[in-house]
Parts: sequence; structure tokens; C-alpha cells
Amino acid sequence: MKIVFLDANTLGEDIDYTPFQELGEVVKYPFSSSEEVPQRVQDADVIVVNKVLVNESAISAAQNLKLVCVTATGTNNLDKDYLALRGIQWRNVAGYSTESVAQHTFALLFYLLEGLRYYDDYVKEGHYVNDRIFTHFGQTFHELNGMTWGILGLGAIGRRVADIASMFGARVIYYSASGAPAQEGYHQVDFNTMLKESDILSIHAPLNQYTEGLMDREAFEKMKTSAILLNLGRGPIIREADLAQALNEGKIKAAGLDVLSSEPMAPDSPFLSVKDKNRLLITPHIAWAAVEARQRLMKIIAGQIKDFFNL
Repeated sequence: MKIVFLDANTLGEDIDYTPFQELGEVVKYPFSSSEEVPQRVQDADVIVVNKVLVNESAISAAQNLKLVCVTATGTNNLDKDYLALRGIQWRNVAGYSTESVAQHTFALLFYLLEGLRYYDDYVKEGHYVNDRIFTHFGQTFHELNGMTWGILGLGAIGRRVADIASMFGARVIYYSASGAPAQEGYHQVDFNTMLKESDILSIHAPLNQYTEGLMDREAFEKMKTSAILLNLGRGPIIREADLAQALNEGKIKAAGLDVLSSEPMAPDSPFLSVKDKNRLLITPHIAWAAVEARQRLMKIIAGQIKDFFNL
């Protein structure tokens, strides 16, 4: 069996490939352009991809191909109709990053909630040296206990965030954009109620016809001016120009984003126009990528290959 990884560097360079090498020949390419894919997969039995497009032009010459594994939950990069026509199976992975994403959600929150950028700069710029008092009150902050935390998308990650927020003493509400029935143990509300009542609003939803562009200018107008918005779902759920404007006009307090509409970040991103940098925190799509999460991901992929070939 030949297993080809087409964009291995998107998984990090600290991955153990031993479980795959035990199954057959392993070929790893750091990245693959659409022009390079056909030659690289022509004798592959399995290809493993993250963001590489898998369609007729990419794999038409891959006559041995039996299985495509996506090292993510989303499968927008697969032409499933063409794979079905060829009788090629595909697998994706869910649930591997729940703890990592939930953890990063709170990392973003506390950085913004407590003004940590400001306080870190204050100390490192020497202002705390020989300060008049032991505490500096340059930016006030509030306890999470007693706040209302709204969640858009109550899947596995959303529920984990809800449970942790509850342990901090927050009141948790959620909205299901797809109109799914209420989940036992969680307080479902309509969209406007979530917007109006949330002190913190975190997004953990997939990108689909219900969520694309859902967070727009009209939505930001309904939120509290003291609210913090966190996006750990997908970038296009937010209309980025509208959010940049909302931050500049003080419609909401701050935003923490791990996903953008264009990744890597576009050179003309509206977020580059945000004037007060303390209002905006962006991380480069790393919430999923704790070492343990990536190890878990690869273990699942190896297991899928073994199960498919009855090894």
C-alpha cells in the first residue's frame, strides 16, 4: 500500500508517522499545488489531505486510489460526486480537537476581558518600575461570574465551552442557526435574544447556508457595547468589514478571532483598519492544533486506513 500525504506541513513537523509506516510505503510532501497533485498521486492507494483540492483534474490519473482521508472535519475540498463516480471512499475526522479549541476560546477571552496586552506592555515598557502604588488601574475588568455567555453552534465544542463557562459562574445561552431542537441541559434562545443579552458571544458553528454572513452590521448593532465576540468556527460566518467598523465605532468592546474569511490573512483585510489594536486579537487558525489534538487526529486517520483495508 502507498499512502501519500499531500500537505504534511499543515499538520506540523512534530508528527509521528510510525503508525502509517507500519501499514505501507509513506510519501510526504510539505505542500502540493494543484499542478503537482496529479503526478504525486498517480500510484497512490491512499491520499491524506488537509486543504488540497481533490477533484477530477487532481486524481483522474490515480487508478490505484481507493481512499481519501481529510485531516479535518470540513470536507469542502472534496468533489464527492466525482469520488462516488470512481468508487473512491473518503473519511474525515471529528471530535479530535474539542479540548484544544475550548481551551483556546478561554485564552482569547481572558486576554481581551482583562486587558492583558495593555498590562503586559505597561510592565515591559518600564512604567511599573518605581510606580507610586502596587496596583495599576489603567484598564478595569469584570468577573466572568454572573455574565451571560452566548454560544452560536452547540456541537461538541460548543457544549464543552458552555460547561466550562458555567463552572466560572456564567449564565449560558445558545442559538441554533439550523433550527435544531433544544438540547437537554442547555438554554436555547432565538438569535436576537442571544445578541442582546450576551456579554460574551462565542461562535463554534460550521459554515453553511444558515451561518454564512450571519454576524453582520445589523447583528453588531443589537449587541451590547461591552460585549466580546469570539470566533472559533469559520471566518465567513462574520462579515469582516462590518466587524471592523463595529470595533472602530465602539459598537462592541472587542473581538477575538482564530479564523478568517481568507487564510492566510488577505493583504487588504478589513481588520488591518481597526484603529484600537487592544480591541482585536487574531490568532492564525491554531485553536485546533495542541500537540495532543494533532496526535489524536493522526491516530484516528491511521485507524481509518486500517479499518478500510481490514488490517
